[in-house]
Amino acid sequence: MESLLVLHAVAAVFAPWLVGRMRAAAFAVLALPPAAAFVYIVWVAYRGLPERESTAWAPVLGLELSFRFDPLAVVMALLVTGVGVLVLCYSARYFPEREEGLGRYGGFMVAFAGSMLGLVTADDLLLLYVFWELTTVFSYLLIGYDPRSRASRQAAMKALSVTTFGGLAMLAGFVLVGQAAGTYQVSRILANPPHAAPVALVLILTGALAKSAIFPFSTWLPAAMAAPTPVSAYLHAAAMVKAGVYLLARLGPAFGDAAVWRAVAVPLGVMTMLLGGWRALRETDLKRLLAYGTVSQLGLLTVLFGAANQGAALAGTAMLVAHALFKAALFLVVGIVDRAAGTRELDRLGGVGRAMPWVCATAVLAGASMAGVPPLAGFVAKEAALESLLDAPVLLAGVVAGSALTAAYTLRFLWGAFAGKPGVAARRVRPVPAAMFWPAALLSGLGLALAPLAPQYRTTMSRYIVTYREPGHAAHLVLWPGFTPALLLSAAALAAGVLLFLVREPVARAGTAWHVVDSGQIFWSLVRRLDRFAIQLTGLYQRGSVPDYLMLTLLATVGLGVFSLSYGGPPHLDVPVVAWQRVEQPVVVVLMLVSAVLTLLSRASILLALVVGLTGYGTALLFLAHGSPDLALTQFLAETFSLVMFALVLRRLPIDPVKGRLPFWFRLALGLAVGVVVTGAGMLATGARRAEPVGDLMGPAAEQAGARNIVSALILDIRAWDTMGEVTVLVVLTMGVTSLVFLRRRSYRIERVEHPPDRGTRWLAATLPRGQRALAFEVAARLTFHTVLVLSVFLLVIGHSAVGGGFAGGIVAGLAITVRYLAAGRNELAEAVPVHAGVLMGIGLTLATGTALVGLVFGTAALEMLATDVTVPLVGHVHLSTGLLFDLGVYISVVGMVQDVLRGLGAELDRQIDATKEGS
Repeated sequence: MESLLVLHAVAAVFAPWLVGRMRAAAFAVLALPPAAAFVYIVWVAYRGLPERESTAWAPVLGLELSFRFDPLAVVMALLVTGVGVLVLCYSARYFPEREEGLGRYGGFMVAFAGSMLGLVTADDLLLLYVFWELTTVFSYLLIGYDPRSRASRQAAMKALSVTTFGGLAMLAGFVLVGQAAGTYQVSRILANPPHAAPVALVLILTGALAKSAIFPFSTWLPAAMAAPTPVSAYLHAAAMVKAGVYLLARLGPAFGDAAVWRAVAVPLGVMTMLLGGWRALRETDLKRLLAYGTVSQLGLLTVLFGAANQGAALAGTAMLVAHALFKAALFLVVGIVDRAAGTRELDRLGGVGRAMPWVCATAVLAGASMAGVPPLAGFVAKEAALESLLDAPVLLAGVVAGSALTAAYTLRFLWGAFAGKPGVAARRVRPVPAAMFWPAALLSGLGLALAPLAPQYRTTMSRYIVTYREPGHAAHLVLWPGFTPALLLSAAALAAGVLLFLVREPVARAGTAWHVVDSGQIFWSLVRRLDRFAIQLTGLYQRGSVPDYLMLTLLATVGLGVFSLSYGGPPHLDVPVVAWQRVEQPVVVVLMLVSAVLTLLSRASILLALVVGLTGYGTALLFLAHGSPDLALTQFLAETFSLVMFALVLRRLPIDPVKGRLPFWFRLALGLAVGVVVTGAGMLATGARRAEPVGDLMGPAAEQAGARNIVSALILDIRAWDTMGEVTVLVVLTMGVTSLVFLRRRSYRIERVEHPPDRGTRWLAATLPRGQRALAFEVAARLTFHTVLVLSVFLLVIGHSAVGGGFAGGIVAGLAITVRYLAAGRNELAEAVPVHAGVLMGIGLTLATGTALVGLVFGTAALEMLATDVTVPLVGHVHLSTGLLFDLGVYISVVGMVQDVLRGLGAELDRQIDATKEGS
């Protein structure tokens, strides 16, 4: 399964290139990944292979890439992949040959198909959430396909806002359920349902209802019709909007008997079915008419799976298939009519059915299935739905009314798209390619061909249906049920639908007159009010003052400590207080206290930076005294580099620091309070320990990883995920900070001074004026540069067995580059590192993340460090591992960060200073 998802990802990445080379023919290639997935799922279902595939993802956290292939997942996966293939083939002829952004569209569609495939087969709640949010992102990009269209941008933003809100609520519910169950694996939760708090179920339902556009979240789906028609046919008929319904179906066997589950899902489903169907009766745009019809039928599906019994679930699974077939076909038909006639407005279309009889026949077949006319799949599903609700008269009445509305807007759609109308001239139509017709015809024909296979489908789905504990009213999937109460209700609904269609004009006027509240206006009004509130709140605490930010952060720290103390009661400390363990510790502490006092008395900025640096060096000495040479080395190197950065920045600032707005006594009191809170928190945490310290386990773990340095094993093997994340954050922060200074446009070209003012000796490419040059410093910088680089590489290589590592080695190399820059200026910086900082950081991150893929492909888990021992002539035994590649990525990233900082805070400031002098 992972291979199929990777195949989708690769196709998405290369889609722009493929479309650029092959144009429309590229969509046939892009259809291969979902086609391969379709074949694989059929093979799994036919051969009866194991229902579950699992690959370790983060074993320490209990996370797995686990996928499940039970009947529900198989049905949804076949719909997602099968319809995806047809829509991609349809897209090859829907768009003009030179359509702008076509490659981007193809990539987003394939990526969405892969995300949806992962969603419906995921057997882990957190993995399901990852794919859930991926579908949200890609749907946003597809709905906003045309960035020049304001309607597309607003529709995309609305869909993103609503579904992301629901997704975050759902994640909170997943966490509560996972904690209650002791596992996030869906199959285990279904086998042994936990006692989940009602709030957890409400949060999960919020995500499901928002994704499937159930009231009050319905507003985003009709607005999303601004997307291209193939997007609507896929996302809003067969894929994305089914995700919420799928979640109800997936978790219904575990939580469907909870009162809150039915109390929320069923009434909202009925309301959505009625409101959506009523609104469809007054729409004149064919796509929006189908969109409101989709909202209505999603309400029906929510009712069936919200009822959470075997009969309703059987009807729901049948309706899932039928709806995907007829609604995707109808959306594709709308695209054909739009391309052929040049409009989707039903009051401007006349006589299209005569000009396009085969398209009309396809639409009639799909529409009859949507209305529930025999002998089609929609009829079979609707009969089962009505039969399953015979024990709930009120609910049944709502569904019958919704079915009448469905029949009415189906007739309105077919009449509006194809019939001749009084006063409307026959529309001239252009011929459309066969590639646009046959996907719609195939989907429509399947609704007829699959209907006789309904009993076999019921047998296939029985393993899923019996997972519901409540049987409910029995339902049957048969092509002809006989003269049953359900058939009579269905006939009554069709008759009422015909009547509503015949009085369509009064119904449309009544709908317009009763339409008091515009959901779109409410949404954008809420968005504007939220924006206004955010601006006011941001202006309150974002004042552009670093001291103010620091004060707020420290006050929050103290407030949290005081709240914890008052909420939890007086602490019970059982921590032995030892003055010192080694004689050098009190000496270092005294030096740090003296440095802290000097910071309060310092008046010059550069002196203030130096004494603050002394506290950092003191911390490094304390690390060393406690037996942590790795931390001491890293702290010492980082502090040295920080001092250099302070010196570079202070060149453009006043010598004396700006006087603080806060009084001295307040700052002193706040500092003492923070110190007390942090010290107390450390003592409380130490005293509260009950389990065995994890440090005792580090030795055997490091030995198992083949490392003699426990700290290195911790960074590279045990918590490599954290290390990779920290390096990424450092790179992003570096680029962000330097971008604030580097106001000119960035490029990958290394900037050099064409004619240095004084080339001088060939030792260095000096650009400093004569009065600022120091020959001894220049010679020392050049003589020590390569030695220090060799030392940095040495620290990199020995990091797995001794004190060192990629970060320490990178900082040492960065200090060597810094010395050359300080000795000779910005041109020497370009000579020392002739590669752009962005390229270095990119290579470093690629190496670090590439190690994760190596472990995933050739090992058993991401970031698993592969190792081997080799014997090299004249060298001897050598231990090689992917950990060295990972550390090399960290090393290169750090060098790139140092170069970027020197370039932004040093070379760019030099250029600005020179420009100022020349201007004056």
